[in-house]
Amino acid sequence: MAGTGRMQGRNALVTGATGGIGRAVAIALAREGATVVVSGRDAERGEDIVRRIGDEGGKAVFVPADLGAGGQAVRDLARDATAAVGVIDVLVNNAAVLIPAQSMLEATEEEIDRALAVNIKAPFLLTAALVPSMVERGGGAVVNMGSINGEVGMDVAALYGASKAGLHSLTKSWAAELAAKNVRVNTVAPGPTTTEHNVAHKERQESLTSAHPRRRPGTAEEVAAAVVFLAGDDATHIHGVTLPVDGGFLAL
Repeated sequence: MAGTGRMQGRNALVTGATGGIGRAVAIALAREGATVVVSGRDAERGEDIVRRIGDEGGKAVFVPADLGAGGQAVRDLARDATAAVGVIDVLVNNAAVLIPAQSMLEATEEEIDRALAVNIKAPFLLTAALVPSMVERGGGAVVNMGSINGEVGMDVAALYGASKAGLHSLTKSWAAELAAKNVRVNTVAPGPTTTEHNVAHKERQESLTSAHPRRRPGTAEEVAAAVVFLAGDDATHIHGVTLPVDGGFLAL
């Protein structure tokens, strides 16, 4: 596999890794030498990514999980992922409910509950389940997948933006709690990013990016590169940051 081996000897768990940005993150970490636990709800897609990583010479296993199913499902993932590879050195909290553009008046109580369950509750519980072993072994890294929606207000994106802003806040609080224990917690905040999931929203993406400095959506691979950086030793003194990967969207 192409790569510098920056993650050699480490085990990484990537949630929501069966497509989109999560898939790109799993592949990028494997290319840098990590053994990757690919997690998601779709076993067929998960096993396909594991095969792809293996075909490139990397190491990966698939562990199914529905992080919207409640706390026990999250704890089961922590247990099963650890059992699959021994220990987890890097946790990437990528799984999220991607909410279509909608007015606050359109959001249902069910949608609100699921967004908060997957985007806030699950990363909270999963991180709490895995951090103690990181501390015991002398360190580790947590990278949360935030969004520029958590940094700025956008119309028809209140629920998603609120959930991501909450995750950004958790990043700061966890960094304050864990930095002295050599566990680094940071966030990557993508701007509009082209994935197979949002092809249907191409016009909105182009509208959002037409006036920002780079004038194009990002790619999943560009986001993944930022995750690899924050997870690796090049970022040993970086704690509690939210790193935008947005083509300059927030610069305006």
